[in-house]
Amino acid sequence: MDGNLDTTNMWLAVMAIVSVLEALLLVALGVGGWLVYRRLMAVIGDLEARQVAPLREKVDGILQDVKSITARVSEQSARVDHAISGTMDRVDETADRMKDTVRDRVWQAVGIVRGVQAALMTLLHSERRDEPPAAAAGRV
Repeated sequence: MDGNLDTTNMWLAVMAIVSVLEALLLVALGVGGWLVYRRLMAVIGDLEARQVAPLREKVDGILQDVKSITARVSEQSARVDHAISGTMDRVDETADRMKDTVRDRVWQAVGIVRGVQAALMTLLHSERRDEPPAAAAGRV
């Protein structure tokens, strides 16, 4: 049995050494990963400071220009809309006045025409009444 314990102890020692080596490897990988992360973050920060920040300033400037242009366009379109609606109101008012004026003139002309027609009808009927009925019958 002594031989069996020596073999078992040897395998236990090997396993302990392997476990310690694995733990050291995991610690080394953790420290290496942390160092890579720090370097990567430093590179990203430097890249952001050199490349992204100026681009962001330019984009912010462009956005401010776009906002001011949009505000001006909105203001001008409101002014144009107000001017057009005012003009349309004036055109409608003028059209109504013209319609009323033309209607009044047309009714005056219609009244004159009806008056002339009535006068002609009266004259024509009065001439027929002045003629004797026999003369009117001979004309037919």
